[in-house]
Amino acid sequence: MKNSISLLFLFFFVSCGIKQKEYSENIYPYADFPQEKEIIGEVIELDSVLLRYPFRIHIEGDRAIIMDLHGFDYYGHLFQYPDFQYLCSFGRRGDSPSDMLSLENVRFGKHAVWTLDANKKELTRLVFSPSCDSLLRDEAVTLDGDLLRPLDFAIYNDTIFIIPDYSGEKRLCWVNRKGNLVNKIGEIPSDNEEAMQYARPALAQAWRSFLDYNSKNGVLAVVTQLGEVVEVYNLKDTTHIVRIGEHGEPEFQVSGGYGIPIGIKGFSDVQVTDSAIYAVFNGTTFKELAKNNGRLPEGGKYIYVFDLKGEPLCKYILDHSITGIWVDEATKTILATDVNNDQPIVKFRFG
Repeated sequence: MKNSISLLFLFFFVSCGIKQKEYSENIYPYADFPQEKEIIGEVIELDSVLLRYPFRIHIEGDRAIIMDLHGFDYYGHLFQYPDFQYLCSFGRRGDSPSDMLSLENVRFGKHAVWTLDANKKELTRLVFSPSCDSLLRDEAVTLDGDLLRPLDFAIYNDTIFIIPDYSGEKRLCWVNRKGNLVNKIGEIPSDNEEAMQYARPALAQAWRSFLDYNSKNGVLAVVTQLGEVVEVYNLKDTTHIVRIGEHGEPEFQVSGGYGIPIGIKGFSDVQVTDSAIYAVFNGTTFKELAKNNGRLPEGGKYIYVFDLKGEPLCKYILDHSITGIWVDEATKTILATDVNNDQPIVKFRFG
């Protein structure tokens, strides 16, 4: 559980010295939150599945999915919610055509579940059995060869997926149900003019981000794995707002021919609810990690809450380090994954 996904993009060939300049009209700095609250987690007992690195949790109705990034035999596990009774596992590790080589994220779709395998460059649709206690592989979509290694995705509608663009040409890719690239939007909101001009693919990798989309309000949130940048796209009115925290944009430099992060570990998950944006934040510097030989707890001890325009609302300070969240605003509940403990699901009450 100690191998952090945040180190996947350790090696990129570009220097990243941030140059200070005035922010453009859609970029706003933030430093403080109007509210700060400490919340205590309640550990949920799971007695049927051994999870090695439970990175994500997604819940839809009475079904919960826990994604195990380094699972022994399977990457995904389906549970009944809210009692977390184990139902089945899916996404078998292996080399056969129906197996998976990796799992980047899982999304509930319309009467189905979608998974993303970056190593196979494949989206897979799983459908529920008649009893809804298992998932059956129904469709596999091979992604366009022009898409560089896809590391997250969101479902826009029944025919379109949103995937970050790691070519550096744009920020986001629109991909159809056949896996074809149909459009790109946005720009990397970086101050690093040299990298923007000469090393866009490497810069895009340093800006590796997690995203979530809410079809009810049309808001897409994108948060950086390094640094402290939150982007809010309103796909209904086509506005784009960038919020940059005190730790700034992702930082890295060349050392021995490789690009090494020199700033902080940033966000690890984000969820757009009907009324707000919730994001897990770490803030640990790479100097601290090196000093402790990587033995610090994985994940972040903060959940940042923004409104649907990216305005800071509240900082929750946690008693557990977590990587992934699922937020239920109706019950004021946050379910989170804690990779540091044998019982990895934690419930927080907020409000």
